[in-house]
Amino acid sequence: MNFAIKLYLWFRKKVLKVDDRSQVEIAVENGLKLGENVHILGECIIDPGHCWLIEIGNNVTLAPRVHILAHDASTKNELGYTRIGRVQIGDDVFIGTGSIILPNVEIGNRVIIGAGSVVTHSIPENSVAVGNPARVIKDYDTYMKENKEKMEHMPLFDSSYIIGTITPEKKQEMQELLNAQSGYIV
Repeated sequence: MNFAIKLYLWFRKKVLKVDDRSQVEIAVENGLKLGENVHILGECIIDPGHCWLIEIGNNVTLAPRVHILAHDASTKNELGYTRIGRVQIGDDVFIGTGSIILPNVEIGNRVIIGAGSVVTHSIPENSVAVGNPARVIKDYDTYMKENKEKMEHMPLFDSSYIIGTITPEKKQEMQELLNAQSGYIV
């Protein structure tokens, strides 16, 4: 790397205080425990001020706009203190879009949290939980069995139907097949 580039990078970091790392990289440096094969999609917030209180297991997906909070500042003005608590997310967990995980919550292994849920208390392993506040509606195996059965009667789409490879004809076909029902894509 030449001197001008090194100087520019130094200036960005030291003078302008620009940090080009992702928020997840910064959180890990500050103590976030992150397992293997974790997918954190766009606009997720992992409490930057208390990330060392958060642990995310293996094979976890955080859909877009999931918020994981290890603090609750509602008490700060009146009491002078903010409530804090650990957040532990087990292995093989999917947390749906727009869900909020609050402090002092443990989510067990093999759990699905439905989109838009607010998790205010711990969720046991092998569960599907939805709502505000989130509550368990069924066990994980039942949910998967029901979906497997539905797949036998609904349209299935392979990777040629994914953005970047899908043709206009396949978009039209997908729209027609999904006109009055859902389907499944790889």
